Order: sequence, then structure tokens, then C-alpha cells
Amino acid sequence: MASKSCVIIDYGIGNVFSVSQALAHLDASVTLTSDPAAIRAADRVILPGVGAFGRAVDTLRAIHMDEVIFDFINTGRPFLGICVGMQVMMEHGLEFGTHQGLGLFKGTVEQIDLKDSDNKPLRVPLIGWNSVRQTAPGRWQDTPFATVSEGSDFYFVHSYAAKVTDPLDVAAIAHAGAGVITAAVQRDNITGVQFHPERSADAGRAFLSGFLAQ
Repeated sequence: MASKSCVIIDYGIGNVFSVSQALAHLDASVTLTSDPAAIRAADRVILPGVGAFGRAVDTLRAIHMDEVIFDFINTGRPFLGICVGMQVMMEHGLEFGTHQGLGLFKGTVEQIDLKDSDNKPLRVPLIGWNSVRQTAPGRWQDTPFATVSEGSDFYFVHSYAAKVTDPLDVAAIAHAGAGVITAAVQRDNITGVQFHPERSADAGRAFLSGFLAQ
């Protein structure tokens, strides 16, 4: 059985308290830290994030946390990015200028530009519950989504979304108006989710349980 210990990277950007509380309710042993040695030695790591892409990635680089993240991912142990923590995994973000991301996934993060059912511009930010679906049958097997029911509702708050170059990297989508947004990316030991599992009730708990089980 996998250890339920988890390190959350505390870099002054993410909602670390809510994430740590959600994990604690699942009987996980949680550490909030910016200490490189603790992060590199962790069983699994979460990178949260709220606010603007540029501020988040600039902060990570300023404290050399980008290097620590690459080192951890290279161990093959589970890594999860939440909201902006997922977005900075992409190559570039276009919020308030062009910013270089971590490049873990090919693609960009762009302002949501979709239509509603009446063909009118969809209002952003998107705030609320959206049904999340896998991109292909069996796509969620052996990922943190393994115990999540198809079509479960998760809580989203965002104005920008990832446009991923390789469709195989997209693990989940959500419909927004008449269009579709990337709800999750996943490859090997790296997972990123646009939604907030810590605010997503039963579906969020199932997802986080799946992450702790990896």
C-alpha cells in the first residue's frame, strides 16, 4: 500500500491551507514547505497555484523551485499541479504578456474565448461546477482519476485554459458553453488539473484519494 505522505510546495502563490486540509481529511501526512531537500525526498508532491501565470512561474524561478520540481519529477514519483500549478506546466502562458512556463507539456495557456449556446461570447471567469469526462475509454486507468466516476462534477475558477499540443497528454475535458476546455493533463508520473479538487466535494476526495494511492 502506498504511503499517504505528501509535500505541498509553499511558494506564496497557492491556496495551501485548503489543499492541506482536504488531504488531512483523507488521513494523509501533509508537509507544507519550500525546502528543496524535503521536496526532493518526498513520496509525492503537489504544486498549487492561484492568480496570474506570470507571477507564479516567475516566483518559482526566483527561488530556483523550477529546478527542484524537475529533479523531483525525474525520480518518477507522483507530481500534481492544481489550477495555475497545472498551467505553469505548459510551454507558455499569454496572461498579461507572454511568459515561459516549465515546458513539461507542449502548448500554451490562453484566455478562454468560447461561445455560449446562443453563439454569444462566454462570460469569464468561469466559476462553478462542470462535469469532467475522460478523453478516451480507459484513459483514467492507473491515474489519480482511477476512482473518479465518469461525468463527475468538479469546481472551476479560471479565465485562462491550456491548449495542449499533443491530444494524448489531455486526460480530461469539461464542456464550457458550446465549447470544450482542458480539465486535466497527465503523462507518466505528472498530472495537472484545472479544477480545484480541494473544493470539489466527493469527486475531489475521490481524485485526491487516487493521487495518494499512486
